[in-house]
Amino acid sequence: MADLLGSILSSMEKPPSLGDQETRRKAREQAARLKKLQEQEKQQKVEFRKRMEKEVSDFIQDSGQIKKKFQPMNKIERSILHDVVEVAGLTSFSFGEDDECRYVMIFKKEFAPSDEELDSYRRGEEWDPQKAEEKRKLKELAQRQEEEAAHQGPVVVSPASDYKDKYSHLIGKGAAKDAAHMLQANKTYGCVPVANKRDTRSIEEAMNEIRAKKRLRQSGEELPPTS
Repeated sequence: MADLLGSILSSMEKPPSLGDQETRRKAREQAARLKKLQEQEKQQKVEFRKRMEKEVSDFIQDSGQIKKKFQPMNKIERSILHDVVEVAGLTSFSFGEDDECRYVMIFKKEFAPSDEELDSYRRGEEWDPQKAEEKRKLKELAQRQEEEAAHQGPVVVSPASDYKDKYSHLIGKGAAKDAAHMLQANKTYGCVPVANKRDTRSIEEAMNEIRAKKRLRQSGEELPPTS
């Protein structure tokens, strides 16, 4: 019987010590603070959402506004604003490099930004519609010129003037053409045509005349005039 009673007593939990009681009290206090913080955060989100809904509603009713830029927000606030904008039927984008500096811009559906405008905001630049229109026109003009050049094919380069006109003051305009018509090919290679000879005498007649002149010089007689 005593053994049975001893085993029962030993199996029972010992009363908590003073240290255990303090640990449990701190744990309960910490849990209470955490719950309070969660409730405060939840309430802040509700209030922030209501404020964003009011600003988005005012933006929709203002016909003079087509876009609205908000101050930088944290990730949770941006998420809430994006959700409010989507419910309202608008368009929203986040811009900025650092998470702390990121901000939200909202646009009315009928004034949704173009890709060029979004790229400008992403680069941290202000959007200038007039400069963008000028840039677009220049781009279209360059594209049309490229298309026209492609249809025309390769460009044929021609000299600014004829070489015959360039040297006409030296050779005359018709000199080269006339000379080409007057030239006649020799019938036998290496022989000069009779028509091109200045001396129409035969070789034998020319040799007899040369011998006669030689004899006259030797005899000292005066040479008779030649026809």
